[in-house]
Amino acid sequence: MLDHLIRSATVVDGTGAPSYPADIGLRDGRIAAITAPGALTEQAATSEDATGLVLAPGFVDPHTHYDAQLFWDPYATPSLNHGVTTVAAGNCGFSLAPLNPDRPADADYTRRMMSKVEGMSLVALEEGAPWNWHGFGEYLDALEGRIAVNAGFMVGHCALRRHVMGPDAIGGQPSPEQLRRMLDLCHEAMEAGAWGLSTTQSSTHTDGDGAPVASRHARPEELIALSKAVADHEGTQLEAIVAGCLDQFSDDEIDLFTAMTAAAGRPLNWNVLTIDAAVPERVPRQLAAGERARAAGGRIVALTMPILTPMNMSLGTFCALNLIPGWGETLALPVPERIARLRDPAVRAELLRRAGAPEAGVFRRLADFGRYVIGDTYSVRNRGLTGRVVRDIAAERGQDPFRCLVEICAEDELRTVLWPMPTDNDPASWELRQSTWRHPDVLLGGSDAGAHLDRMCGAPYTTRFLGDCLRGRGLVPLEEAVKMLTDDPARLFGLRDRGRVQPGFHADLVLFDPARIDAAPAALVHDLPGGSPRLDAKAIGIVSVRVNGVETIREDRVTGAVPGRVLRSGRDTRTVPTG
Repeated sequence: MLDHLIRSATVVDGTGAPSYPADIGLRDGRIAAITAPGALTEQAATSEDATGLVLAPGFVDPHTHYDAQLFWDPYATPSLNHGVTTVAAGNCGFSLAPLNPDRPADADYTRRMMSKVEGMSLVALEEGAPWNWHGFGEYLDALEGRIAVNAGFMVGHCALRRHVMGPDAIGGQPSPEQLRRMLDLCHEAMEAGAWGLSTTQSSTHTDGDGAPVASRHARPEELIALSKAVADHEGTQLEAIVAGCLDQFSDDEIDLFTAMTAAAGRPLNWNVLTIDAAVPERVPRQLAAGERARAAGGRIVALTMPILTPMNMSLGTFCALNLIPGWGETLALPVPERIARLRDPAVRAELLRRAGAPEAGVFRRLADFGRYVIGDTYSVRNRGLTGRVVRDIAAERGQDPFRCLVEICAEDELRTVLWPMPTDNDPASWELRQSTWRHPDVLLGGSDAGAHLDRMCGAPYTTRFLGDCLRGRGLVPLEEAVKMLTDDPARLFGLRDRGRVQPGFHADLVLFDPARIDAAPAALVHDLPGGSPRLDAKAIGIVSVRVNGVETIREDRVTGAVPGRVLRSGRDTRTVPTG
């Protein structure tokens, strides 16, 4: 007997092949049969009529930071609501394990680092996770059997360095013995199931003390040694971030990525490729890394988002503005001093100069303050400004836009919510995206879901993209769009029997209404441990989500089932060739 029968669905199977009508039978967590409608006669414990609905493989998000959230939110919301059934975490060099048992304070250091560098609530990190592990395998075991999504985890370079070197990981270089111990820890993590190694050299990544995170102090020989360790384990990967990921790679950064992927003999993915027709040289430069890697026997894959992710920002909390070179010092001051500095015309002029300079890279997009929209306000004097464009307010007041924005925020003691309007929402940029998405070294993804919780909500990219394909710009046919969200990331990570609607594959499935599929606007909710805020977005048109055959979402509501699995390298992934 079948466990469940889905009748008369329009199957988009993830391979890019044309859709077709079918009945799909599920048994023991896998797809047992696919037949023409009405031809599947085997009895089923439960069934449903899917006439007019699309059945697709569960979506695979290749870049998340759900490492901590899964402990208090086993449903990985809102990603699961939007059809994501498998998530990759432990990215950017940041994992929650291993922790050195001889230094209990390292757990607190890790929490403060994650709060700073990935915008997670410190209270939620302290109260929502048990922190009862030391080894990487113990961390994976702590999640096993209690999550609703499938999840795989990279081991973070920062954790390896901190475990071995302690505070000397910041600014120091490992001795030969320390490097050997770091390599041993890396091997242990992958033997326990880590998907590979992640690392960061990005200038934007600082810890809770404001210092460059541990992996930023690593020299190329350390990174290459760790990459070689990855080569010894089946089904593993590399993930890395450098400063040039935000704009354009330097020759040294391309050389580093190429040496790492060649040493590992494994694909290396990086996040995130920003596509903007106003900077036409960026995409060719970034994709040149893949060409150089292929010549050396490696593979480099760029992640890019198929939507424009809206951001909440403010001058009162850490956000992307802090990452503009020269801005961090001013925005880190106590609020009264910060306001005084921002009101100084000379300071504003210098900040504007720095924001428009070449070294600001992709953050130059944030410098057109006249295009900002005012969000939530808190003072009487700002009443009625919500939803208005700063340029219009500035014209009424006879002020330049940046001064106007500063004065509005100062009235709210810098709590004003700001919405920067994208500068790359033009036809030329969308045309460039359409062609770039089809490049063999480009993969859709990069949501950062689980991070930057009150600043951005990238998790709904799947439903918003599909809605755009079906009823919006129509840049990609539905079958190709589904393949980009399912089989393509599944193949990059070497997932065994996932990413397609195919007999024998795991029944990770999304049933959706093609006439409605979309995402609602993000809204601030206070549902984290300790009442901390985050942005959430409702899914529209998602009828059902199944993970390993068990329904986890019905009409945008979690069912309470936790059938997800911790996907471990080798057992659940196979090695992906770089050639």
